[in-house]
Amino acid sequence: MPIDGRVALITGGSRGIGRGCALCLAQAGAHIAITYASDHTAAAATQQAVEALGREARVYQLDVTDGYEAARQVVDAVAADFGRLDILVNNAGGLSSGRSIVDDEVEDVRRVEELNYWGAYHCTKAALPHLRKQGRGDLLFISSAIVIHRPANRLSYVTSKLALEGLASVTAKEERRHGIRSNVIRPGLVETEMAVEVARRVGVNDTASLHAVAPYGRLCRPEDVGNAAAFLCSDAAEYVNGAVIQMDGGDNDWWPRP
Repeated sequence: MPIDGRVALITGGSRGIGRGCALCLAQAGAHIAITYASDHTAAAATQQAVEALGREARVYQLDVTDGYEAARQVVDAVAADFGRLDILVNNAGGLSSGRSIVDDEVEDVRRVEELNYWGAYHCTKAALPHLRKQGRGDLLFISSAIVIHRPANRLSYVTSKLALEGLASVTAKEERRHGIRSNVIRPGLVETEMAVEVARRVGVNDTASLHAVAPYGRLCRPEDVGNAAAFLCSDAAEYVNGAVIQMDGGDNDWWPRP
């Protein structure tokens, strides 16, 4: 499923799912731009890993909560530096506080919404004019299986991911005539630093202990999400638009919840 020569921008691409998407898209032939909020060392490591695969890679500092103008400047810089932009992976995101509605701080709720939804909206809006030029453009939105279960004490994370999926669905309809596909990847618990924090909140201090009870004997891995991203951006998925790929091993009820 080659995507040779296409340029992919991955927000929050230095670690975890973002890094997995960067490497898998590079293996499929894409050149890679990644944004990072603060950890330049991790971003540089991912850049080097992509370059080791024989692809061009660049890193850009961007806090997606800084608003549309900041996102537009970075997206435009990527398109200028690479000469084109074909793929945007809206991956940057973060967890909610874990508190109930009555105990949560309003500003914390707004922060998660800015990070998980508004950041993706701003980047998408900025990227669309560039994607329209290519004949084929791809938007990918990294959601979460939490939108199905909607557990207590996770309001801002749940609502921001639901909004993200709404953005993906509407964009799929609006941009189809411009040759753009807009799809969602909805993983369950992925083996990342964020998973460690999620597990800690429910009293699990060693995520390795979850492998035995997870589907197929392991947690979802970043490269699982990355492989799905590479498929969705390939000619094999030419007719896939407005879809949600659920990646929880067929069961998201197995892991402990508060």
